[in-house]
Amino acid sequence: MNNKKYKLAVVGATGLVGRTALQVLEEKKLPVLEYVFFASSRSAGTKLNFMGQDYIVRELNEHSFDEGFDFAIFSAGGETSKKYSPIAAEHGCIVVDNSSAFRMDKDVPLVVPEVNLSDAFDNNGIIANPNCSTIQAVVPLKVLDDNYTIKRIVYSTYQAVSGAGKKGIDDYKNTMNGLPCKKFPYPIFNNCLPHIDVFLENGYTKEEEKMINETRKILNKPDLKITATTVRVPVLNCHSESINIEFENDFEIEDVFEKLKNAPNIIVLDNVNNNIYPLATIATGHDDVYVGRIRRDYSVTSGLNLWVVADNIRKGAASNAIQIVEELIKHDS
Repeated sequence: MNNKKYKLAVVGATGLVGRTALQVLEEKKLPVLEYVFFASSRSAGTKLNFMGQDYIVRELNEHSFDEGFDFAIFSAGGETSKKYSPIAAEHGCIVVDNSSAFRMDKDVPLVVPEVNLSDAFDNNGIIANPNCSTIQAVVPLKVLDDNYTIKRIVYSTYQAVSGAGKKGIDDYKNTMNGLPCKKFPYPIFNNCLPHIDVFLENGYTKEEEKMINETRKILNKPDLKITATTVRVPVLNCHSESINIEFENDFEIEDVFEKLKNAPNIIVLDNVNNNIYPLATIATGHDDVYVGRIRRDYSVTSGLNLWVVADNIRKGAASNAIQIVEELIKHDS
């Protein structure tokens, strides 16, 4: 039995995802002997209480990984990841990166443990954590693809303001009180904004293209037909998604229910006679993916509709990254 103790760094420890990662790490109790927390010069010196002990956050620099780490979880944005993740990897550290910096790099695995865990073991020191809206979608999609073979996907997302970080949450609270918006182009209070990230020349947003391209990579289906519309909604936390799927093979709806109910980390909430279906208020604070409103799409031969809800900061970022580290440790054992 391997009794090795590991050393783990959290980069961006004072941010929204970083602080959630600390909470999840406290719950998981991984076999880590030493934790070190990094942030930008702005937040360096901050005191964090973690597992009953006070830690001083260090400033991230080119020499931060000289002392040697087994793992690092990066949640500090794309530019920081591009600069420092390769440095960490060169020092023998395996980086799990929450930014979009490496997601579509052909040499970097893009991993959701319930879907394509084996990809994580074939890494060059960097593993990418997918976009939050993609993570929760592919968990049930993998189950269905394995059984009925997906032909086409239509995504419509309803994404919480926490997905835009602290500034998104601030806009939600400020515009609720009549103050001007700073993060979003319009007040998010009382509005749905069909605009997440920047618009591209083809009319899609970058968020929509992320979902399309990341789903193809994770499911290992580069030619899968997918379209997406992503919408920011005035909800504090948890993303909700309407997913329409067309399959190559037909299915029995009862079988779909059973397959999803028996899949790891999926909770089926679907009893419309009693108004039971996934809600943001149910999913918040949890790592499971909640699925409901499961019904046949009668407009095509083999179509299905799903309503999928998950905590975008936990499962959509922090917990997924920590799950990857946890599985790497098990694999090392």
